Amino acid sequence: ENSLKTVLEEHGLEVSSPLLLRRVLNSDGRSRAFVNDQPASIGLLRRIGDHLVEMQGQFEQHRLSDIATHGDLLDAYGGCGAARNTVAAAFRAWRTATEAVASAAEQAAQAQADQEFLQHAVDELDQLAPQSGEEERLASTRMVLMHAEQLVEAVNGALSVLAGASGAEDSLSAARRLLNRVADKSGGQLVSTIAALDGAIANIEDALRELRAAADTIEHGGSRLDEVEDRLQALRDAARKHNVETEELAALTESLRQRLVLIETQSDRLAQLEEAARSARTDFVDKAATLSKQRGRVAARLEEAVSNEFPALKLEKTRLTVSTNVLEEQRWNDKGVDRVEFLVATNPGAPVGPLSKIASGGELSRLMLALKLTLIKVEQVPTLVFDEVDSAIGGATANAVGERLARLAGRTQVLVVTHSPQVAARGTDHLRVEKTALGDEAITGVDRLGDQGRREEVARMLSGARITSEARAAADRLIVGDGA
Repeated sequence: ENSLKTVLEEHGLEVSSPLLLRRVLNSDGRSRAFVNDQPASIGLLRRIGDHLVEMQGQFEQHRLSDIATHGDLLDAYGGCGAARNTVAAAFRAWRTATEAVASAAEQAAQAQADQEFLQHAVDELDQLAPQSGEEERLASTRMVLMHAEQLVEAVNGALSVLAGASGAEDSLSAARRLLNRVADKSGGQLVSTIAALDGAIANIEDALRELRAAADTIEHGGSRLDEVEDRLQALRDAARKHNVETEELAALTESLRQRLVLIETQSDRLAQLEEAARSARTDFVDKAATLSKQRGRVAARLEEAVSNEFPALKLEKTRLTVSTNVLEEQRWNDKGVDRVEFLVATNPGAPVGPLSKIASGGELSRLMLALKLTLIKVEQVPTLVFDEVDSAIGGATANAVGERLARLAGRTQVLVVTHSPQVAARGTDHLRVEKTALGDEAITGVDRLGDQGRREEVARMLSGARITSEARAAADRLIVGDGA
């Protein structure tokens, strides 16, 4: 059911009950398929049908013949779910660890290839030693040095105006001296004026100190212009080379240095990851070995349970083997390390082989019946169709087949195509299939039989064309006495 739900959800189909599958065949040979009245492909219809109906016949592909189902069936039969979950978790952990190793190894290889470039770049940048904000400072200095002559002329002119003969400084000082002489006679009116002159003189003195310092710097810095321009050019060349802004060079240097450190520690990290992967593999192998031992015990039980059904089904010479062989490592998966396969031999001394290749049509149908009965609690398809299950048998064997089909029908819907009255008598509902000729055409009809029709049909199967009273009595005994 879960698998069917997955198939429907994969194709955006609503999971509902009932599920209606429909195929329309047109007279021109084309056909259309629908799932719950939604258009679908024939392939999807077939996939859904495989989850709903299983055909057991000479020319059908048996579900139990598919080796891919055998491991799951064995684990379900033996209640190995907890061990399977543990193995699956260990496998995922191992796979994650191995992926981490692969990724780290790839990074290490790439890092080694980059190491020479990185080392050269770091050495080059370390020699350059870029500083944060350096470009802006250099650009400002460069501008000053480029206009040094004009700046010196302006500064010297300003110094002459402020500090020269009859300059502002001397004029203000002379004015303050004149006012100070008569301040005590002004009744306080000159106090604020004298204070203002004191402030102006102090400001002029500050301005003069800054102008003299600027003049000294500019006059003695002219020879630095080439040095500043060379430094600025070197920074900008490095920025272009590394495709960053000049301001980002300092951060880039640190980043490249950290990458070099990672390369140097990469081998240690890779070694740690490899050890973790080895440990995860060991853990998976240990848990898978425990599951393998459990499977071995379950396989023996399953072989015995299925073999107990063989004698009554006229398969007394048949031998079922549940093979659990260890796969090569590259095929290990989240289900463990085992290749589980149901094998059979139908003759004493003959080698065992795949179910579908060893048994004949009738034998295979009865063999599948025995397997279905044993695995019915863990492997259940909503509808089973058996054809040729009564091939080449009769009497007690046919009765045993009918009884087992009835038991199977207690768990799931079973449809049986049969010519055996012992098998037919076990059914709860009967459909008679007849083929008649109408001109050049053959018409197949299907009739649902009531109690009387069922009795007559079983009697006919017992006696042939002419139904006798003894045949009817025998039919009654089969239906009432041995029937389901």
